[in-house]
Amino acid sequence: MEPFRLIIDGKKVPTKQCFEVLNPATEKAAGLAPLATREQLEDAIRAAKVAQKSWAKETERKRQTACRRIAERIEAHAEELAALLTAEQGKPMGGLGSRWEIGGAIAWTQYTASLSMPPKVLQDNNEGRVELFRKPIGVVGSILPWNFPVMIAIWHIIPAVLSGNTVVAKPSPYTPLTTLRLVELMNEVLPRGVVNCVTGDDDLGPAMTSHPDIGKIVFTGSSGTGKKIYANAAETMKRMTLELGGNDAGIVLPDVDPRQIAEGLFWGAFINTGQTCAALKRLYVHDDVYEDVCEELVKFARKMPMGEGTDETAMLGPVQNLRQFEIVSDLVADARKKGRVLLGGDPPARTGKKQGYFFPLTIIADLDNGDRLVDEEQFGPALPIIRFRDIDEVIEKANDNPNGLGGSVWSRNITTARQVASRMECGSVWINKHGMIQPNAPFGGVKQSGVGVEFGQEGLEEYTDIQVVFS
Repeated sequence: MEPFRLIIDGKKVPTKQCFEVLNPATEKAAGLAPLATREQLEDAIRAAKVAQKSWAKETERKRQTACRRIAERIEAHAEELAALLTAEQGKPMGGLGSRWEIGGAIAWTQYTASLSMPPKVLQDNNEGRVELFRKPIGVVGSILPWNFPVMIAIWHIIPAVLSGNTVVAKPSPYTPLTTLRLVELMNEVLPRGVVNCVTGDDDLGPAMTSHPDIGKIVFTGSSGTGKKIYANAAETMKRMTLELGGNDAGIVLPDVDPRQIAEGLFWGAFINTGQTCAALKRLYVHDDVYEDVCEELVKFARKMPMGEGTDETAMLGPVQNLRQFEIVSDLVADARKKGRVLLGGDPPARTGKKQGYFFPLTIIADLDNGDRLVDEEQFGPALPIIRFRDIDEVIEKANDNPNGLGGSVWSRNITTARQVASRMECGSVWINKHGMIQPNAPFGGVKQSGVGVEFGQEGLEEYTDIQVVFS
């Protein structure tokens, strides 16, 4: 098996050591990833620092054109990238799986390439002219998660490049292969050193977050890791965009048609086998429709085939890694003691035989705040359902969580739904859907779900410093 290589200064760089990347559906090797040394990380940062001086001098139009060409390169290699993504991440090729993720990456790149940051004239009168300019920060360190390794790499890298920065990306050691190939394709378009990619152990992350030559860190992952990054970056006063954990609440009001909303509830909760920051992770349902919503949701969930990603009939794949499988198993085992298991709840025993990290779709009713599956982020295919009667009480319960990424309200009455949405403490609220992010709308969390926003004009501007010129 030929190992992948680091991408540093426009070149494919070998390493003395490699590590196996497992296919979570088979627990067999999907590929060999390069194990970067600290010296190779320094090489990547140095290359990015040198390249940034000339890249920042290029016109915005030229950078926009480069981003559009990146989208073309991704599109030309879409099936190759999708197959590699399925092999290391586990998600199915079809449905809302790998091909969908690659398509989203193309669309996000194309939209971001259309954005612009012209100077703003704040004042122009007899007292003088005042202009606001957006200037690149310098070298951006991108630390990536394992759930959407291509899409999130695009979210980090493309706005950084468009705004005149250069990038050193570090994928998750669980899913480094597709990101390495993605960055290799980017380097067919970009000048050397503009985007670099190093893979290896988790100790590369702290080295990046404390490095004096990295001006900004963008990170997607858990709140716990985000706090460590925040602390580690303090000495160098880095700019940061942190999209952290979520425990999104959905509130179902009594006027809904349970059958009509079942599909939306299902995909809100179980897209990517529940391994999504802004997935629906706890569902509050009004007493009047509680049993009917439970019944329709379970009925829809039973139709969803789970299997190896190369099976074109599979709609859901395994949990990506053993550690996460064990977290979900532990939370579900606790919930089984307190709630009513409507579906699943009994993971296959780990006997030592390689059988993949498949956790059955699980829905557990009659839980409440204070139960671990409600209070903690499961990041897997297990959904708790909580009964409520009073709207003020349920809003209080929905907000009673340290996270505040997303939320949703389900109702036929849009006016009422908007009123409930306005009282939810989260960065995004959807009505009659959940988690439907889009490239023209800023996305980010409140409370412990993050710092800053991504996407759209506001997300692009997070990769810049402001300079005001008085004349």
